[in-house]
Amino acid sequence: MLAIDLSGKRALVAGVGDDKGFGFAIAKALGECGATVSIATWPPLLGMLKLALDKGRLDEALTLRDGTKLKFAAIYPFDADFDRLADVPAEIAQHRRYRELGDFTVAGLAAAVAAAGGVDIVVHSLANAPEVKNPLVQTSRAGYLAAVSTSAYSHVALVRELGPIMPRGGSFLTLSYLAAERVVGGYGGGMSSAKAALESDARVLAYEAGRAWGHRVNVISAGPYASRAARAIGPVEQIVEYARRASPLTTPITADEVAATAAFLSSPLASGITGTVVYVDKGFSTMGVHLPA
Repeated sequence: MLAIDLSGKRALVAGVGDDKGFGFAIAKALGECGATVSIATWPPLLGMLKLALDKGRLDEALTLRDGTKLKFAAIYPFDADFDRLADVPAEIAQHRRYRELGDFTVAGLAAAVAAAGGVDIVVHSLANAPEVKNPLVQTSRAGYLAAVSTSAYSHVALVRELGPIMPRGGSFLTLSYLAAERVVGGYGGGMSSAKAALESDARVLAYEAGRAWGHRVNVISAGPYASRAARAIGPVEQIVEYARRASPLTTPITADEVAATAAFLSSPLASGITGTVVYVDKGFSTMGVHLPA
């Protein structure tokens, strides 16, 4: 029987802020497969996450199939908006949630990971758009560029900084959404453009990282899911229900289904796959006109 074996592999999942989203589920799946897992968390969420871990509130969510509990090797502060500390505005650097964290930038994360021995698997599971509730036509230039910077360019920056410290044959994975290529009403603020850039960049990065270091770069396009981040957009439950009714498989996707796909794509079993968008959406992306389920 083929099994996903990540024993001896070091994994980093960037964008874990709670136990409800894809990032946490992916971290758990990688741990289930034997990887040593670290996470990187946005500073405004870091204190709450650490408190929840310390108080045991996430013990059930961290429990693996064998009854043991996943323990993160490290929890890094990480703000994907900044490449270097010199880029950080003073008001952010001096904010109470940032000022004691050291180097929380992309370069700082890479330095910390290198000091800890390196990494074999990197998962980019983060996005943000300050004007996500605005239609695209009403999105400001600043809001549009912020969405692309945080949600797409941050992946480029991670590959640039972490690629050289990965052993040859490493894996990068990022998470996208169908709005990269189809119109999804209400998914505004430049997020559709950011996801399109993310997918396009992944193809280029697959070529460049493959030639330079032998690494793979892939994308999961997940179906709609009612995570904390998705609820910030608006009525995500309506989008989930629409997708459920329109899909060939008429049950909503689960975080575990996305996580299992992530574990496969990060493993040696997927050594021939790179530059690819894999849809985990119950077939929703294949549909044109659907009949009532």
